[in-house]
Amino acid sequence: MSTPTYIGIEGARLALADIGIHLTYRQIKRAADPDPSGQRKLPFFVDPIDKRLKIDKNTLLDIYIRMQVNAENNAKISVATLRKGLEPRL
Repeated sequence: MSTPTYIGIEGARLALADIGIHLTYRQIKRAADPDPSGQRKLPFFVDPIDKRLKIDKNTLLDIYIRMQVNAENNAKISVATLRKGLEPRL
């Protein structure tokens, strides 16, 4: 297990931008803020020292990777089938 790297809202926005997911500060903030039932869309927490929202960078990226894998597994067209079609035939 790697050492967690805690990032704030802007850090989360930049980490997602690095993998091609371009969101505004406001969009990330909305996902970090609790809904009326107290649940957050993403697992941000309030840092006990500086009272700002933080999230582990690896957790954030893992969430997006898992969502992509789930999308591939639930697609009508198999990703493996698509990749086979792209391989050069000998």
